[in-house]
Amino acid sequence: MKLTWSKYELSKSFDEYITSKRTVRGHLKKIGNYLESLSENDLQELDSATKSAIKSLGINFRVYSDEGSEERTWPLDFIPRIIKKKEWNLVEKGLKQRTKALNLFIEDCYNEKNFLKEGFMESSMILKSKYFLNFCKGLKLPNNSWAHISGSDLIKDERGDFNVLEDNLRVPSGVSYMLENRYVMKRVFPDLFSHYGVSKIDEYPLKLYETLVQASFSKSKNPEIVLLTPGIYNSAYYEHSYLAQQMGIDLVEGIDLIVKKNIVYKKTIEGLQKVDVIYRRVDDDYLDPEVGNPKSVIGVKGLIKAWKNKNVGIVNAPGCGIADDKAVYSYVPDMIKYYLKEDPILPNIKTFILKNKEDRNYAFENFSDMVFKPVAESGGYGIVIGKNIKKDERSIIKKNILKDPKNFVAQPLISLSTTPTFRKDTIFPRHLDLRPFILSGKDTYVTVGGLTRVALKRGSTVVNSSQGGGSKDTWVVDA
Repeated sequence: MKLTWSKYELSKSFDEYITSKRTVRGHLKKIGNYLESLSENDLQELDSATKSAIKSLGINFRVYSDEGSEERTWPLDFIPRIIKKKEWNLVEKGLKQRTKALNLFIEDCYNEKNFLKEGFMESSMILKSKYFLNFCKGLKLPNNSWAHISGSDLIKDERGDFNVLEDNLRVPSGVSYMLENRYVMKRVFPDLFSHYGVSKIDEYPLKLYETLVQASFSKSKNPEIVLLTPGIYNSAYYEHSYLAQQMGIDLVEGIDLIVKKNIVYKKTIEGLQKVDVIYRRVDDDYLDPEVGNPKSVIGVKGLIKAWKNKNVGIVNAPGCGIADDKAVYSYVPDMIKYYLKEDPILPNIKTFILKNKEDRNYAFENFSDMVFKPVAESGGYGIVIGKNIKKDERSIIKKNILKDPKNFVAQPLISLSTTPTFRKDTIFPRHLDLRPFILSGKDTYVTVGGLTRVALKRGSTVVNSSQGGGSKDTWVVDA
């Protein structure tokens, strides 16, 4: 039985392919008509071809649970998400603006603290944050770049407009899957690529390498750069090895590096070789046992001293996590106005700071319309969607929040946009978000599109792959 859009299951959300009148949106007619021409067997063959390509390429990710960990094949839906170039140009401009303001904010917090002194937010939100690192005080970095690599999560609301959901500034992951999704889709849909004129994304590794070069304190035109990974059991190890290979730099673990007289060296068969820049995929607390967790075996003893003495660049910089916080997120529009003297291009989601009694009371009174989030968690962990909680269980959630309200925020439940997604034998709408990646150096670079993550379960808005979500290739097209 062939797909017919007249029977497509629309929800109250904005569907990026199909209008409320069940017609295909203008810039999507080519692919809409193509999908409608396919039989059930054709759809299943495309799905099988996608899975086979992923398996042959060995694209995996690791999931951890109470029972241990397991490696899973990367989930990719073969129906692409398509965004008009004109729309994307505005998003790109907004992301550059946002990232510049965030980097200026981080440097300000470790130096003059002007934003805090002006009273835009309570100073304690930053100065008492577990991500505020005292050893960063007084440091100024090349190009004001602290979060050299960031990933801002975007969603489309009921009107089809992009909003920023959160900012990921510590060690954002997923860009390798964005690149691999494109490689797989070129094999599955070669004809559609030529018809649509999809914007290229394969320059990212080069742009990343250039950003790493610019993070060096050394004047060398060819600084020695390494990617520091926690090791093969890390959930993002596939990405670490992929990016190191693409950039032509060494993938190292803490044991491969040593600090002598505040200079970092990597161990080679030919002896010690000075390292100028470390692209670290290790959390702050485990980077250096001298200043973080003393039991860390994945970091490098003396690394922070070497960094403070400007003998090695670290990307992303330690301490940038102060702005990777769901409460601090609500002040980004103020940062943009303060540091750049501009109005925000991309809107935030209304955020209630539960430390504030008025905000807390409103959020509790409208419990079923809210999403409650711990401020410092990532990966979708700890999130409570109010409408999914039974009335007799809500008091337990409220008590947990009241124990430490400063660690929670609430946001209105936004009905994420949907796109057609293949499930089992036909196509259904599924909710999705988008993570573009932004590089900050002498200039600011934004990926053309990003990693689209999709909730594969009906009605779910949880898009994280570790919790059952999938992904789509993101096409930015001239339309």
